[in-house]
Amino acid sequence: MKTQPAVVLLSGGLDSTTVLAIAKDEGYTPHALSFDYGQRHSIELQAARRVAQSMGAVDHVVTAIDLRVFGGSALTADIAVPHHLDVNELKQDIPITYVPARNTIFLSFALALAETIESSDIFIGVNALDYSGYPDCRPEYIRAYETMANLATKVGVEGKQHLRIHTPLIELSKAQIITLGLSLGVDYSITHSCYDPDQQGAPCGTCDSCLLRRKGFAEAGLDDPALIEGPG
Repeated sequence: MKTQPAVVLLSGGLDSTTVLAIAKDEGYTPHALSFDYGQRHSIELQAARRVAQSMGAVDHVVTAIDLRVFGGSALTADIAVPHHLDVNELKQDIPITYVPARNTIFLSFALALAETIESSDIFIGVNALDYSGYPDCRPEYIRAYETMANLATKVGVEGKQHLRIHTPLIELSKAQIITLGLSLGVDYSITHSCYDPDQQGAPCGTCDSCLLRRKGFAEAGLDDPALIEGPG
């Protein structure tokens, strides 16, 4: 069993929570990293805190970086979040909920934290199957970033660290992710996925993220516990 530290990018959503469980199951000591980046669904940070605490992250860093200064996304600007009646209405085009360079920015912070805590491992819950067409969720992007990251740090240049970016969900469907998470004891009732929740934090049920989450639970033959039990 591994005992080395790992940085886990944690949004408080279904995927990142599952990734935290995987990192723990593989024996890593997880250091959770979340971002307050001006997202309209900042309630996800409450979920991230619940998840980090309940799943035993050794610490939980929440970093503030205001991406609203750039805008360009329905999550960070005064642009309406798209809503659909059915998951089949989702298009293959890159949606307006894409935040420019978000994963590149997040991974850069994770890289800095990893170097500081002497970790060679970063976990991120990107997915190339049941996702909304984001370019920074693709395997080729992750491979390219990993190559760059190993050229970008003092410990990398000195040969003391070879950074690995772990993407255990990248080829799994949402249903497979949920099934895996449940086998690892994940409590999905404390997670949050909605891009456009109401003022009380209740999910809208019709944004891309809600529809993909609903599809995953339905295909797994399960009810979403977050809808049954509330946000915790």
